[in-house]
Amino acid sequence: MITTKKMRILEINSEALGVPTLLLMENAGRSVRDEIIRKIDVNGKNVVIFVGHGGKGGDGLVAGRHLAGDGAKVTVLLLGENKHKDALLNLESTLEMDYSIILKEIKDIEDLQPIKSDVLIDAMLGTGFRGKPREPFRTAIKVFNQSLGFKVSIDVPSGMDSDTGETPGESVIPDLVVTFHDMKKGLQESRLNVVVKSIGIPKEAEIYVGPGDVLMNIKPRDMKSKKGSGGRVLVIGGSKTFSGAPSLSGMAALRSGADLVYVAAPGSTAYTIASYSPDLIAIKLTGDNLNPSNLDELRAWIDKADSIVIGPGAGLAEETIEASKKIVNYILDKGKPAVIDADSLKSIKGFTLKENVVVTPHAGEFKIFFGEEVNSEPMERIQQVMRLAKKCGCTVLLKGYFDVISDGNTFKLNKTGNPGMTVGGTGDTLTGIVAALLAEGVPAFDAASIGSFINGLAGSVVYAEKDNHITSTDLIEEIPKVMIDPLELFKKKVYKKVLY
Repeated sequence: MITTKKMRILEINSEALGVPTLLLMENAGRSVRDEIIRKIDVNGKNVVIFVGHGGKGGDGLVAGRHLAGDGAKVTVLLLGENKHKDALLNLESTLEMDYSIILKEIKDIEDLQPIKSDVLIDAMLGTGFRGKPREPFRTAIKVFNQSLGFKVSIDVPSGMDSDTGETPGESVIPDLVVTFHDMKKGLQESRLNVVVKSIGIPKEAEIYVGPGDVLMNIKPRDMKSKKGSGGRVLVIGGSKTFSGAPSLSGMAALRSGADLVYVAAPGSTAYTIASYSPDLIAIKLTGDNLNPSNLDELRAWIDKADSIVIGPGAGLAEETIEASKKIVNYILDKGKPAVIDADSLKSIKGFTLKENVVVTPHAGEFKIFFGEEVNSEPMERIQQVMRLAKKCGCTVLLKGYFDVISDGNTFKLNKTGNPGMTVGGTGDTLTGIVAALLAEGVPAFDAASIGSFINGLAGSVVYAEKDNHITSTDLIEEIPKVMIDPLELFKKKVYKKVLY
């Protein structure tokens, strides 16, 4: 089964991979035609298509063009203005088919009357529909059901919620539903006659993280939002030697949409971090390094944060290793979403974590935490990450030439990024992005997947201009552009990688 959201993700990702929505629409309409001619010889027969506003209307127009080519007498009833760009292209082509297709624009619902036809096609309301149909569709659905003929719904019957199967208002009662790619959740429990047809969505659209994952998982901010609505992120890290790493994580979190970012660091390191940017709220911890006594100072900050990052620049002093263990245990006890990275990840090797926790190891950290070398063969590496993610009970984001992300049940791969991202700090920006997404309520697996995509694509936007001369601060400045328009930037700027 597939949800409406997941289907839209796949469509956008297909577009990013070079399989445009217009081609998917063509394949969808053609598959509807194929299923109809399995049932009926349409040559010389009447076909009436009720066409709505969106992509489903475009599918219906394609089906009509093909059926007209088979000798059917096709009539298209246009129910309002279609603004879907690919459906509009098909509408333009349908207007040119004035010999084989009769096109009628319905301007008044009184013009809708029950009819008798050999085939009736429902191309009105698609998978994005929720609630009760409004006019002209409420009347059009009634008329469709009252009409005589073999009734076919495209993708899902108009008026049905494709995720729940609910029909709170008028809904089409078809003889056949031709749905695409996979069974829709709402159709699974229905007693309708449903046929699932492939429309050419590549496997890679599901396997690789893409622009669709970004666009469909990050919610628009409400106009009445208050301070903190975008999430509060706490970064714990730094040492007397390293101040840059936690700062990069904090700045990346801010650029990813977090409202408030606190960076807790020991001693004078906190002052250094505060000097990098007035946007970061620096918390000074006692001591030169993270140490077990810092937990008492951190409890209140952990309690108020929506997500936590721990590890960047923390170091591996003996007292820091003990502190990391205590702090991580407190985070787990509180059930807080977290990203565990770098030195803290090394400090807690063998820990069992939680499903709202993300670990972000590179190959060396992976070996320390899990006690295994990263497998060099791609397919075996994927299985290895899935197995170990299940074992530790968390989401694993294994960084590398291609990133592998798994929660133990499923996996994603990310191939954004470039050779310039070997520069120090890009892993720290990644943890900040993931933490910001967690703070906004994005589930851990999705946050890790989307974070790896955003981080890599932001780096590739910089790489297109600066080649191997990029810095992590350059990357941070590109994060908003990637989150606003990931599809176009992916198609223009992505550094191409292949799995083999």
